[in-house]
Amino acid sequence: MTQLLSIILAAGEGTRMKSAMPKVLHEVGGMPIVGHVARAARAAGSDQIALVTGPGHDAIRRAVTAMHPEVVHFEQTIAKGTAHAASMARELFETAEGYIAVVYGDHPLLRGVNFRAVLDRLDAGLDVAILGFEPKDPTGYGRLITDGETLLAIREHKDATEDERRIRLCNACILAFRAEVFRDLIDKVEANNAQNEYYLGDLVELANAAGKKVGWGLAPENDVMGVNDRSQLARAEGLFQDVQREEFMKAGVTLKDPGSVWFSYDTEIARDVTIEPNVYFGPGVTIGEGAVIHAFSHIEGASIGPRASVGPFARLRPEAKLGEGAKVGNFVEIKKADIGKGAKVSHLTYIGDASIGEEVNIGAGVITVNYDGYNKHRTVVGDHAFIGSNSALVAPVTVGEGALVSAGSIITEDVPADALALARSRQTNKPGRAKTIFERAAALKKSKGK
Repeated sequence: MTQLLSIILAAGEGTRMKSAMPKVLHEVGGMPIVGHVARAARAAGSDQIALVTGPGHDAIRRAVTAMHPEVVHFEQTIAKGTAHAASMARELFETAEGYIAVVYGDHPLLRGVNFRAVLDRLDAGLDVAILGFEPKDPTGYGRLITDGETLLAIREHKDATEDERRIRLCNACILAFRAEVFRDLIDKVEANNAQNEYYLGDLVELANAAGKKVGWGLAPENDVMGVNDRSQLARAEGLFQDVQREEFMKAGVTLKDPGSVWFSYDTEIARDVTIEPNVYFGPGVTIGEGAVIHAFSHIEGASIGPRASVGPFARLRPEAKLGEGAKVGNFVEIKKADIGKGAKVSHLTYIGDASIGEEVNIGAGVITVNYDGYNKHRTVVGDHAFIGSNSALVAPVTVGEGALVSAGSIITEDVPADALALARSRQTNKPGRAKTIFERAAALKKSKGK
């Protein structure tokens, strides 16, 4: 396979987002926009990826490095246009072989197949191939000026004539070149336009003038949708979710109300899983075969085993792990805890920093007291143990296999295997005392009323 260097341009400030955060860090499907672009570049077979950002964009560089450590970073210190930005990656493209693809970093729905739409044209003999699309409304987009199968030029909307603005074939977001052609032409771009900037699209005319073969590939409009403001961000999120829902249903997942379920970019769901309405999946979720996720559950960073049951109204936080057939019921929160095979945590409970064994029963209102104000401590509950309702397990503490903790207990010491633990005050009844208290309270209320 021909080598590919992808140069991602992400130096813009994205002022229309009205945000302190750079535009490309806003998320779609739980991933920063620029992360989607880098993932598409990797899916297309990129051997190297360069990211060009602007001054003060350390957050972008950190985010992309966390997802793709191999990315090489470059900075465009002064905004002089897209061609100038691409030239910042000279250290890589000076020695690159094969193909170079330059892509804009604000297209969250981009896929590897969109890269292939232009790379395949290079494979077929072209020297330059530009990704195009035909939007319903071409206003604002650069137009592709063609003659038969040849792409003559890309004309930015601001610089286009009235006749050129009637063209519906528009510039998308990927420009692909044979490496030697890109090297020969990138420094020949001039700022002869209304913005006084160096446009990457001008390489098309330069390539034609040099006798190179220039053409285009096509992409669906949704795939190459750019994000410039909050409205477009919301639309991109909606389109992303629609694709995810369809893919999961085709793969054998039942969605009771597809439009109310929200997925992240990396959600993994096995077949025969059922998901009820109003469920949200943050990043890092895997679900085993036959599991059921009941309505109004919020899940992130969690692993759910086969035939497990979650919710309704459950919250699974990062590092929650549910074993096969485990049950986490309504108004239960699990954080950084292993719930063993067949264990039940049915209602109104918090389990954090814990290991819960197989076939354990956790009663209503149980909490693991895991934080002492400075450090988190771990609770361990052995297989087949029973924790009575409204008990508090004060970590660090271990409840042994087969042990029973009576309801309402506050457990501060380890409980041996098969032992019964009672840690509550003995009940005392005071005959007639309630009547006296109520009568006194009523009299006080009456006197204040006067």
